[in-house]
Amino acid sequence: MLGLEKLMGMFSSDMAIDLGTANTLVYVKGRGVILSEPSVVAYHVKDGVKKVLAVGEDAKLMLGRTPGSIEAIRPMREGVIADFDVAEEMIKHFIRKVHKRSTFSKPKIIVCVPHGATPVEKRAIRQSVLSAGARKAGLIAEPIAAAIGAGMPITDPTGNMVVDIGGGTVEVAVLSLGDIVYARSVRVGGDRMDEAIINYLRRQQNLLVGESTAERIKTSIGTARMPDDGRGASMLIRGRDLLNGVPKETEISQAQVAEALSEPVQQICEAVMTALEATPPDLAADIVDRGVMLTGGGALLGDLDLALREQTGLAVSIADECLNCVAMGTGKALEYEKQLRHAIDYDS
Repeated sequence: MLGLEKLMGMFSSDMAIDLGTANTLVYVKGRGVILSEPSVVAYHVKDGVKKVLAVGEDAKLMLGRTPGSIEAIRPMREGVIADFDVAEEMIKHFIRKVHKRSTFSKPKIIVCVPHGATPVEKRAIRQSVLSAGARKAGLIAEPIAAAIGAGMPITDPTGNMVVDIGGGTVEVAVLSLGDIVYARSVRVGGDRMDEAIINYLRRQQNLLVGESTAERIKTSIGTARMPDDGRGASMLIRGRDLLNGVPKETEISQAQVAEALSEPVQQICEAVMTALEATPPDLAADIVDRGVMLTGGGALLGDLDLALREQTGLAVSIADECLNCVAMGTGKALEYEKQLRHAIDYDS
């Protein structure tokens, strides 16, 4: 049996998957990150049977624009699986896209999970990956993967603080000697920021916009601090006027976006402050020297590093390639499995 597993391993390309709420990234051993697509699936329902129509980029274009017979959903919510069957189809699709070889090869797959995921949520992720065709499924905590991907020396006996801001969760962790000393998973992230923008426009301007418009506002002119001139850049947006029900175009400024995002930004700052309070004094001293590392797509929000710096008084830096950090870290865990064996969980 063991010989067969070894043989299967020779023919397969083991991979690491960052199964994110917003995007899924796949890292193939020896080749790096070779796939990055939105975690969206569009399917057609006929006689109660779901038939997948599109996955990833193609499905994302359908979000909020589908007729009654087609549904476009995001099977991941807050870093964990919300729709088991659809998530399995999505993982299968991404594995097939990466593996263009025969169905004989069954890869070993390592997936990152939020630190706060419950045993049931972890089992659901593991089960989905195994059902999608993995020979073996390992799990690694997201903060560890993010810190490895950002190039932090987590195996040293010194304190490292990483803040991974994803689509569904913010993971704040203090790491030392290759493991987590303190970690907290807060369910705010890119999605909550989009929601905050939608709610703000509904309240202040009686304008209803979709998720994709809110995301475009956030990525174009989103900022965590009030602009110095009190207004900042602005952009034109379109939505539905809630007063008379007709489509309408209006302008939104950076100052308004900063106001809309003030609550999620404050929650991120509070999570970091709580982590610092719970950190042992010697590790806290190391963090003063080294500062805080931001990773994840949310780290790209304008001036977020400055907002955190003002609150904590610490040096805050943004990782290079912060979008790929978790996938790179999970991939490195796959490459250097012997050294990081304690961080990968193969059975729970």
